[in-house]
Amino acid sequence: MKLKAMYSFLNDDLAAVEEELERTVRSEYGPLGEAALHLLQAGGKRIRPVFVLLSARFGHYDFERIKHVAVALELIHMASLVHDDVIDDADVRRGRPTIKARWSNRFAMYTGDYLFARSLERMAELDSPRAHQVLAKTIVEVCHGEIEQIKDKYRFDQPLRTYLRRIRRKTALLIAASCQLGALAAGAPEAVANQLYWFGHCVGMSFQITDDILDFTGTEEQLGKPAGSDLQQGNVTLPVLYALCDEQVRAKITAVNADTDAEEMAAVLAAIKQTDAIERSYALSDRYLEKALRLLGELPANEARTLLHDLALYIGKRDY
Repeated sequence: MKLKAMYSFLNDDLAAVEEELERTVRSEYGPLGEAALHLLQAGGKRIRPVFVLLSARFGHYDFERIKHVAVALELIHMASLVHDDVIDDADVRRGRPTIKARWSNRFAMYTGDYLFARSLERMAELDSPRAHQVLAKTIVEVCHGEIEQIKDKYRFDQPLRTYLRRIRRKTALLIAASCQLGALAAGAPEAVANQLYWFGHCVGMSFQITDDILDFTGTEEQLGKPAGSDLQQGNVTLPVLYALCDEQVRAKITAVNADTDAEEMAAVLAAIKQTDAIERSYALSDRYLEKALRLLGELPANEARTLLHDLALYIGKRDY
């Protein structure tokens, strides 16, 4: 089943979220709004708004209230993508030029800051100090993750726990907050909101590990960028850490840098795929996914729980 078909009953609400996103990112300063729209119109799965809307079904679902949370979380995600592209010196995202490639690094950083500010502005529509605290803490952690990503570039001797901490901040916490804030905005019990937080956290960990695997197994057409881009940009992901255990492959991996040509990168990718790194990475992703489903199974049974189950399986098991 295709992703959007899983939650087709949310189509009207998601279309409204999309309209709100476009309206929110427009700016009186033309180029800033143009850059934000450039990223928005590149598309995306809108996973975080979906988690917000489904988690809100565990409370009193009022779309006019919940939409502010859905928009805010997607804006934070967009801001982190803009900053990531600067950190990674990436020229392409989703098959289109990045903001930093089309404008400049400096302009991209201001665009990311602008999106963070717009996110806070949207959440201010929600009269909930608790929700504001959760969002602020999430933004702080996302920023820590971005700094760690810079610090850990080409650091091939980093331990597994460093990678896991980084993807927790980079991806998992934002999905966790989407689930938690959706529930809190709908007035769900605190215990339910906390359970959804940990469900989202585990789904997010599985999601990012799978994403890191696909950087080696996907095609350029599927990924919207050349396979192996993460490694060439210095991002040491789980398959790389596992492949480094093989001494012969280790020598090839540690020689990779920003100037490594396509032929050399193809040889490195082939060497990594000949190890057990991909299988071991999938095994850890599955462990997080299994924990997420156990946590979800302890929540009240409703249509949203069924859809969250299907959504978790989809994003944890996707092949592109």
